[in-house]
Amino acid sequence: MSLDLAQRRCEPCEGGVEPLRADQSSTLMDALHGDWSISDDGLKIVRTFNFPAYSRTLGFANAVAWVAIAEGHHPVLTVSYGSCVVSYTTHVINGLSDSDFICAAKIDRLAADSN
Repeated sequence: MSLDLAQRRCEPCEGGVEPLRADQSSTLMDALHGDWSISDDGLKIVRTFNFPAYSRTLGFANAVAWVAIAEGHHPVLTVSYGSCVVSYTTHVINGLSDSDFICAAKIDRLAADSN
């Protein structure tokens, strides 16, 4: 199912819609790599990606940025020497949307392709 999410496109969210319910988020989590987690408050999904060198970390972060620009949906990236933490939420609805999971699936595909 992750591949199905990765092939979808994000839809712009300008508010006025409800965030995903916990059961909806849980179902979509099943379509992602097992390293993703939902924050305790249920407002974001997070995954840490580890790399053997800073250059690989930066390359990955730039690839994530490219996905963000192409999809119009932007994560919070925390880059350090050997890791990049990717966090998605839909700020305008103060919670999770389909777009968060679509982008996460695209990032999963990036990570799989980089190994």
